[in-house]
Amino acid sequence: MGVSGGARMTERLSRPAVLAIDAGNSKTDAALIAADGTVLGTGRSGGFQPQRTGVGAALDVLERAVAEAAEAAAVPRSAPGAPYADRVSACLANADLPVEERRLAEAIGARGWGAATAVYNDTFAILRAGLSGTEPPRGVAVVCGAGINCVGMRPDGRTARFPALGQLSGDWGGGGGLAAEALWWAARAEDGRGGPTELAAALPAYFGLASMAELIEALHLGALAQRRTHELVPVLFAVAAAGDPVASALVERQADEVVALASVALARLDLLDEEAPVLLGGGVLTAGHEQLDGRIAAQLARRAPRARPSVVSAPPVLGSGLLGLDALGALPGAQEKLRAHFG
Repeated sequence: MGVSGGARMTERLSRPAVLAIDAGNSKTDAALIAADGTVLGTGRSGGFQPQRTGVGAALDVLERAVAEAAEAAAVPRSAPGAPYADRVSACLANADLPVEERRLAEAIGARGWGAATAVYNDTFAILRAGLSGTEPPRGVAVVCGAGINCVGMRPDGRTARFPALGQLSGDWGGGGGLAAEALWWAARAEDGRGGPTELAAALPAYFGLASMAELIEALHLGALAQRRTHELVPVLFAVAAAGDPVASALVERQADEVVALASVALARLDLLDEEAPVLLGGGVLTAGHEQLDGRIAAQLARRAPRARPSVVSAPPVLGSGLLGLDALGALPGAQEKLRAHFG
């Protein structure tokens, strides 16, 4: 049986305004949000890795978070394929190129979760979450988690971004890069090809091993999963804080990469000569490493003296939701209400 125009209008007015999704490498958060900024329900699922699992399987992971949010919000689909919300606003890791954003938007749109769908790289979520008020986004965000990325926006719609594809696109650092560098220097210190560093003892000791040779063997043969090397990043920072010159040099290089990304993005947007926020997010940049934070502040003051750096501790799904409300022309106070919900 068909649905009347009046029934369709009632359904549209009663359903949530935004389905916000933030999907990283390790977890996915979803939230259904009303037009006034009220969070109706949230959900969580695993990481979004379409390059490893394929797009279909990766979207299945997102769908579990979406379904959980819909259940929490008591927003069932009125019919198969009926939208949960007026707009899907999805900020996704591994959507590094505009063409990938478009393809993922089409794939998510085909799932019918929203009447309209927009996909952004997940760094845009950090940028929007860190900017207060209801004005269009203006500033730059740098994220340093498993990898490293940077985006910037101006109210006129101009953006600055980088491919963020690792060494292929000129990137260095992030948690994965730092761990790999620490292992490289520690291996060479132990076998004599490199200079001494406390990393040679500290890295294997973290896993209860006696030497780098044991750690290398465990990683190579699979006794220790490669993904666990990310756990070595805090060890690197602890060794650096104790004064180890090799570890300190890696921390300083990471800071310089953050500043290089931010200052180039500001220059591309003609913001170097204006006061502009530089928002820092991701596990490495929100952990409060004194040496890293101090170097970033000092180098940013030299290269972009009018930049205003700050750390974004709010969950990135907030940024996804704000982008969705922005696109719908949110009611007055909706952004503030949403921001208050996420603290």
